[in-house]
Amino acid sequence: MQTFFTDDQLQDPATQRANEVLRTCVHCGFCTATCPTYQVLGDELDSPRGRIYLIKDMLESGRPADPRTVAHVDRCLSCLACMTTCPSGVHYMHLVDHARAYIEKTYRRPLMDRLLRWALARILPYPTRFRLALLGAKIGRPFAFLMPDARLKAMLAMAPKQIPPVSRNDMPQVFPAQGARRMRVALMTGCAQRALNTDINDATIRVLTRLGCEVVVAKGAGCCGALTHHMGREGESHAFASANIRAWMAEVNGAGLDAVVINTSGCGTTVKDYGHMFRNDPLAADAAVIAGLARDVTEVLARLKPEGQAPEDLRIAYHAACSLQHGQQIKDTPKQVLKRLGFSVVEPADSHLCCGSAGTYNLMQPAISAELKRRKVATLEAKAPDVIAAGNIGCMMQIGSGTGVPVVHTVELVDWATGGPKPRALGEHAGVPRL
Repeated sequence: MQTFFTDDQLQDPATQRANEVLRTCVHCGFCTATCPTYQVLGDELDSPRGRIYLIKDMLESGRPADPRTVAHVDRCLSCLACMTTCPSGVHYMHLVDHARAYIEKTYRRPLMDRLLRWALARILPYPTRFRLALLGAKIGRPFAFLMPDARLKAMLAMAPKQIPPVSRNDMPQVFPAQGARRMRVALMTGCAQRALNTDINDATIRVLTRLGCEVVVAKGAGCCGALTHHMGREGESHAFASANIRAWMAEVNGAGLDAVVINTSGCGTTVKDYGHMFRNDPLAADAAVIAGLARDVTEVLARLKPEGQAPEDLRIAYHAACSLQHGQQIKDTPKQVLKRLGFSVVEPADSHLCCGSAGTYNLMQPAISAELKRRKVATLEAKAPDVIAAGNIGCMMQIGSGTGVPVVHTVELVDWATGGPKPRALGEHAGVPRL
């Protein structure tokens, strides 16, 4: 694609990167075949190719973002299926992230949009605040019909039936390896996950220590910054990210780290991109180190090769989170880990398509999100599974709200098969016959 940025515009590193990305696009349209919003809406401007044209025009002109461009960029899930499909290697993620930051700086949203986005940025990355908000949502759910905005109704519907108690395992500490130490790793405990489902981190710690890992929950680490990053709020997202970089580098420079283990794939995609995010920052070298150490938990499990046996004969439908299969290009590893332990694993049709969760997308774009959820649940249930497994808390909440089939994290099944407790979700649904 030909671009026409001025020399002055290209002095800005973000614009320079956008120019590099734009120039790799050859207008082929392969991306439209795998874009979930194009599948649902059928509008060229709601495909990656269409958004690329809009972003190019906005950035080259140097004008403030307009409502039309904002609407189509906002409808992007950042599922990154287009990056997997693209034969030219267009790094759409970096382009759309810059577009969102540009929109945030140049466009004044309607009042309700500003309030909702402000609330999400001030609540979701903070586990205590998020817990309080979930409690409030549970109380307010019976009055959802009074809400004038579909997004407010979606926020009320988000609250789980039960809010888990705080897990002390999420506090800064060190968990010693069982037996000879094979690795020393930092566990990213995250933010929203600590409020929505504490079993995931607990299971991760049990599995890793059982397999000979010393597990560190580093003081000062918290939200990866993805939630605010995808809202274009660069200052806030970089503040979260820099706190993590400093916390984990303190461990690297202390007793050392072999990996930073991440069990929420949306976070993993962001942490692995810290090197790019901080490429022009004094933290650039440290950010590159942390990005290089970041591993999805299934990558570490594949290296450690857990031994065990599935306690029950269950049919597992594996949902491939977009951030894992497209953002990190990890496709077969989780399934291989489960199969090694004796689980029967099946994958639904159109497994490359998003479930509609996508961070805050299910809250800010509830209609499109609901349709994507309906389609994803239908393809999963068509496999007649006993359990649905996923590697991302957002996907688990999204799919779980649309099906009666229990949804668990992949690491919970690994924990169970290697001597840990039965996943709580399976206990709640024990004895439910397969349809």
